[in-house]
Amino acid sequence: MSITLKKLRNVSSETCVTIILNTHRTGPDNNKDPLTLKNLIKEAENRLSADFDKKYVQNFTEKFQQLEESIDHKMNLESLILFVSKDIAEYTRLPIKVEDRVVIDNTFHTRDLMRSLHMDKNYYILVLNQQKVRLIEASSDKLVREIGDPFPIENIHFHPTNQKEASFAGRERNLITEYFNRIDKDVNKIRNQHPLPVLISSTEPNYHLYLEVADKKHSIIDKFIPQTDADASASHFVEEAWKVMKDYIVEKNNARKEELLEAVNSGKFYSDVNDIWRAIHRGQVKTLFIEQGLFQPAIIEDDNVSFVSADERTDKEVIDDIYDEMIEYNLDFGGDVVFLPKGELDKFNGFGAILRY
Repeated sequence: MSITLKKLRNVSSETCVTIILNTHRTGPDNNKDPLTLKNLIKEAENRLSADFDKKYVQNFTEKFQQLEESIDHKMNLESLILFVSKDIAEYTRLPIKVEDRVVIDNTFHTRDLMRSLHMDKNYYILVLNQQKVRLIEASSDKLVREIGDPFPIENIHFHPTNQKEASFAGRERNLITEYFNRIDKDVNKIRNQHPLPVLISSTEPNYHLYLEVADKKHSIIDKFIPQTDADASASHFVEEAWKVMKDYIVEKNNARKEELLEAVNSGKFYSDVNDIWRAIHRGQVKTLFIEQGLFQPAIIEDDNVSFVSADERTDKEVIDDIYDEMIEYNLDFGGDVVFLPKGELDKFNGFGAILRY
């Protein structure tokens, strides 16, 4: 995907179409995915035809067709999202389950993309040694991809140039430190577009040396995978990484739930949608908590949120999903979002906010 989440969130247009569908990694199930996509594209075209003239809709139809023809469904993950506007036609695959739907609004529906980025089960594995470095993206115990360009990065410059130079341990350490520093900058270029935590596979000395030069130490997991074969398959590294990540995820989720409980007990918590909507626009909301799979069409009148039925979500003045709208606004105000499994916010109707003050 050539367009980043940040760019997508900044797009505002008369018509932004987001097509979201579950897909399958393997056959024969992924043979059904093209038909699911075709049906959702048809739904999008019908909805556009109800509100716009034929010439306007034709531009979107052509973009839908180009994207449809460019997608290799043998490469599918758990889901697929298409983003189409007057000037944009992009798609991305995600390693999470979604709800099949078409969203038409003045901005793109990016909540599933954000959910994928914010879910702790998604992470990078940095395969680190002094000769070559690889970067792998994983989701729980599944391989998402091994990242190319500029990876893998081989160390061709940061070695002692002669025997005398090699005899000085300090000089060799400085060269490796500089090599790791260059690696860190390339890792962060990837993470700026797709921010996920990093788990390092390395020897213990190299792990600690890398931490010395890392710019974003807080996002590097404080455990590492002992490395035996740097050229092992990407799937092997994912298998080893998941043994570490399972415990890390449990610890982090428990900490976020404790943060939520403390906010409730201290009175710094809202669960009413209108209270949260207004608090977001005052810059008062620190963190939104939302259950996965929660969607709600709504309209805004006089700064009040009014829910409407699913049958009315195709009406032009209706916001397809008010929760996605609130997440977007809160991120703009510097807040964050936590996605919890269904049922964990039952007493708050699936949605709540921790306040800054």
